[in-house]
Amino acid sequence: MRPAILLSAAALLLSACQKPAEIEVSDSFVRLAAVKGQPAAAYFTLRGGAEDAVLMSVGSTVAIKAEMHESMKAGAGMTMKPISDLPLPAGGEIKFAPGGKHVMLFDVNPGIKRGSLVPLTFTFLNGQRVEHKAVAIAAGDSAPE
Repeated sequence: MRPAILLSAAALLLSACQKPAEIEVSDSFVRLAAVKGQPAAAYFTLRGGAEDAVLMSVGSTVAIKAEMHESMKAGAGMTMKPISDLPLPAGGEIKFAPGGKHVMLFDVNPGIKRGSLVPLTFTFLNGQRVEHKAVAIAAGDSAPE
């Protein structure tokens, strides 16, 4: 057999052994509330895996309640609407960023301070869960790079 054919066959076998791409979370942070009793906000980027998925919720063990929302312009001001579910295309990307999509974390444990790692659980329609830890920043801090 020719070396090129052998290399092609080996590459094909190796690619068949690889796990399919999984959903990834990156660029995450939680902005703590400026005023005690107000919700914190979680931001992150989701990257889709090998198959389409639908994000149903994002929760945290350090918050009593979590809700996905989207901010948008309404006339001269801003408004928010809840997000009940969000399609994540295979290989696609969704950004939760200030001024847009975000997760509101209500009644965050007072032990969570700037620099703490906040556990987040992403739950998808197919039952898949993705665990991730986001760094907490103070209300006036710039988003981490």
